[in-house]
Amino acid sequence: MSVAVLGAGAFGTALAISLAQGGSVTLWAREPDDMQNKRENARRLAGFRFPDALRVTGELAQAAAADILLISVPMQKLRGFLSENADFLAGKTLVACCKGIELSSGLGPVAIISQVLPSATAAILTGPSFATDIAGGLPTALTLACADDHTGQMLQEALTTANLRLYRTTDTIGAELGGAMKNVIAIACGAAIGAGLGESARAAVMTRGYAEMQRLAAYLEADPKTLSGLSGFGDLTLTCTSDQSRNYRLGLSLGKGQPFDPSVTVEGAATAQAVDTLARQAGLDMPITQAVAGLLDNRLDVKTAMQSLLTRPLKEE
Repeated sequence: MSVAVLGAGAFGTALAISLAQGGSVTLWAREPDDMQNKRENARRLAGFRFPDALRVTGELAQAAAADILLISVPMQKLRGFLSENADFLAGKTLVACCKGIELSSGLGPVAIISQVLPSATAAILTGPSFATDIAGGLPTALTLACADDHTGQMLQEALTTANLRLYRTTDTIGAELGGAMKNVIAIACGAAIGAGLGESARAAVMTRGYAEMQRLAAYLEADPKTLSGLSGFGDLTLTCTSDQSRNYRLGLSLGKGQPFDPSVTVEGAATAQAVDTLARQAGLDMPITQAVAGLLDNRLDVKTAMQSLLTRPLKEE
């Protein structure tokens, strides 16, 4: 089946490179000429040459003619992208490749696709991965979530490559939630390390953050087993411990009291605000998420946030 990647950021480009090792793939970009001439994405993913089977185009209609469309645009721009290009995307098989919760609606990527384009078949590709690893041919395992298991099997077979191994699930809510929440917890872990609170503090934040993920999953009626897999625990581990993570680096800056490059997309920032709002409305106890939201909108500093977490009432684990 033919495959196209819509969105030429680092992750979309990396997926296109990996998929093109096994056959023809189209990568849609807003400014394709430089990439087509240089045969690499020098701006977003420098140093990784495009395979001969990878075609770059600026014509969305051409790319959208493929059987499977991977949508790799920033989470907060997903709805607008789908709406603006509905004529090309309606009725297609769409695989979201972004992680987060929409600030305006509290919805994840699959839910947004289903809402904007009800005639499309929606899925999500998520899990512990860095673009440089995928593009470099390093082994990476991801979760492919689709409510229709027959379609999920088709996508699993079509999108698995020599270095990209996919595991499938029908629990789209759990997969969305794991990919979104791990970014929030990564910001908290970065803040702890940036403030000099130590590795033990990071381990505590990761563990109690995972408990918050499970709490929210139960409220949203997701399968708790999904969070123990790649899209939950796996992605949490990678994102909370690596300097390659933009969310973790944002947390480091917050902890050190240093400015962060505003041009860098950090999905966890909007997700923290969205989940904090949802948790308050639902009466869910999510103190780490609330602390991250407070740090991001300058209601709290790291010292005050940590003090508030350490002075909470003692409880059973």
